[in-house]
Amino acid sequence: MSKNVLSKAMNSLTVAALSLPSLLSAKSVFAATGILKAEDLFGGEDRTGSDFADEAGLSSNQLVPTISSIIRTALGFLGIVTVVIILYGGFLWMTAGGSEERIKDAKKFIIRGIIGLVIVVAAFSIAQFVIGTITRAVTTAE
Repeated sequence: MSKNVLSKAMNSLTVAALSLPSLLSAKSVFAATGILKAEDLFGGEDRTGSDFADEAGLSSNQLVPTISSIIRTALGFLGIVTVVIILYGGFLWMTAGGSEERIKDAKKFIIRGIIGLVIVVAAFSIAQFVIGTITRAVTTAE
């Protein structure tokens, strides 16, 4: 069964890999045949990439602050998840009713949540250090 699934996955990847060059060269194919003109693509020849980005609502921020914002958001979300796990463990403990098995499970949730929180805080501090170092290096280089 798994061999059949692997075969189908490989076939899909092969089709995707073989069709990628034709998709990437679609602009030149359509432009050469006259189906699409330069005015149809991104607003014409006289437009710059920044004009298109402004109209599309894309950010004009630099790459480092954008990446740092994504990392901070992801780590913040993970921090919230670990706190919820700890709270769930506390809820299990409070509703255990003296059952040793349920208390043991609750302690496992709390311990795993605390370990996860320590990992998230460590990752956040490492990310802050690296992002700060990169930002200082980029701003002093300019």
